[in-house]
Amino acid sequence: MAQQGFQFDRKALSCSICLDLMKDPVTIPCGHNYCMNCIKIHWDGEDQKHIYSCPQCRQTFGPRPDLKKNTMFAELVDEVQKMGLQSAPEDIYITGRGHVSCDFCVGRKLNAVKSCLQCLVSYCEKHVQPHYQSPAFKNHTLVNPSKKLQENICSRHDTVPATTERTEKQKELKIVCEKIQQRIKDRQADVTVLQQEVEAINQSADTAVRDTDKIFNEMISFINNTRFNVKQQIRCQQETEVSRAKDLLEKLQDEITELERKDAELEQLCNNKDDCQFLHMFPSTSGLSETQWPRPEPRHLQYFDSVSTAVSELNSKLQRFLCEEMPKLSKIITAVDVLLPQMEPTTREEFLKYSCKLTLDPNTANVHLLLSEGNRKATYTSKKQAYPSHRDRFMTKSQVLSREALTGRHYWEVEWSGSGIIVGVAYKDISRTGDSSEFGNNDKSWALRCAHKKFKFSHNTESKSISCRASTRIGVYLDHNAGILSFYSISDSMTLLHRVRTTFTRPLHVGLRAYHFIGSESSAKICELN
Repeated sequence: MAQQGFQFDRKALSCSICLDLMKDPVTIPCGHNYCMNCIKIHWDGEDQKHIYSCPQCRQTFGPRPDLKKNTMFAELVDEVQKMGLQSAPEDIYITGRGHVSCDFCVGRKLNAVKSCLQCLVSYCEKHVQPHYQSPAFKNHTLVNPSKKLQENICSRHDTVPATTERTEKQKELKIVCEKIQQRIKDRQADVTVLQQEVEAINQSADTAVRDTDKIFNEMISFINNTRFNVKQQIRCQQETEVSRAKDLLEKLQDEITELERKDAELEQLCNNKDDCQFLHMFPSTSGLSETQWPRPEPRHLQYFDSVSTAVSELNSKLQRFLCEEMPKLSKIITAVDVLLPQMEPTTREEFLKYSCKLTLDPNTANVHLLLSEGNRKATYTSKKQAYPSHRDRFMTKSQVLSREALTGRHYWEVEWSGSGIIVGVAYKDISRTGDSSEFGNNDKSWALRCAHKKFKFSHNTESKSISCRASTRIGVYLDHNAGILSFYSISDSMTLLHRVRTTFTRPLHVGLRAYHFIGSESSAKICELN
């Protein structure tokens, strides 16, 4: 009976968190008891919620209760520990296969209550106490009793415990977790950016629709007003001409009446048998007054048909104008692009998917450049070419721009020979005179200088030398929307020479320059790519 009482006391004085006898026992407001350190750790995990709970009954408290040592419980625990070590009940001894024995007990072994992953030994209640009390064991990890402690030794090593190996792996795992957390933050930032993009697109589209409705309504209103004015002019002219015709018609009717009266008088005179009376009345009836207006002649005119013809021509012109302008408007609409991240090509086959047909603009070519091969090749020549005067022509530097203005994603290759060339891109409004007009020597162009022994990238007068084996074929990749411009050396493989990340504000033109040294004339050709 004494043993059963002790068994009850030991369970009643155990912490429900660590399952051991309570150390520095405390009683919380709901009446349950715990180790002071165990309940502190539990409540530390609830600090963010500012609501603290009992692990057993789940009753919540707020604010966080103050903890004070329950001295009565502490004394009971001490007594139970002393009694338990002297009069252990029968059921703490080994009773079957499922139990783990204490490795430190001599003779009749007690059931183990803990196993140490560092010592690889299992301990009973008595022999585990040094792990609780001695600082030497503070870094040892205690777990529920295990029969398989030896399996914690790494199978590939004779001396490394699994815990040591786990520590190393946990370090690696921590690095991976940090990378994952950083990637999560990056993706969350990307989500925020895209959400802002969607909102901006919707707002911009709504504004454009409202403005479009307003402008088209103004156009319709203008056309309706014009229609009203034309109709009013037609009606006014109709009224004027009809009034004139009616006035003339009335006069003609009056004249007809007068002529009919005259005709009746003359007929009566002709029938008069009295000769004297006939002769007396003849002078007053024989005269016929002349009319004061010209006689109308039938012209069979269509009158206002010419107005219908003119309005029809206006309609045709308006439709032609809209047909010409609508593709431009559609191009502007489809040019709207969300700057979604896109993978840059990695192989030449992938780059070739973005190849484009380019030609050089003769109106921009310096007079010392000879264009050939369908305006794809520019060769320096000391003989000036008879190009006509043009405001787009480069006057100082032997360079030329492409006809095509580039936006979106494009790829092209340039093959060169001679002493050296420049291949790059530039805005249309780059200067045409002076040293500042050279590609790479201003803020409106990006240029790669190619020579047999070196490459050099230039932008806005700043240059960067590039260490790479020289090649006579250069690949250029442009992602205008993403602000990426990449130069590659093309041989058996593609080698990245330089990559620009910026913001392009306007369409770009391909630029070429051919240098000239004594005895060596350079040329650059835009390659035809399949």
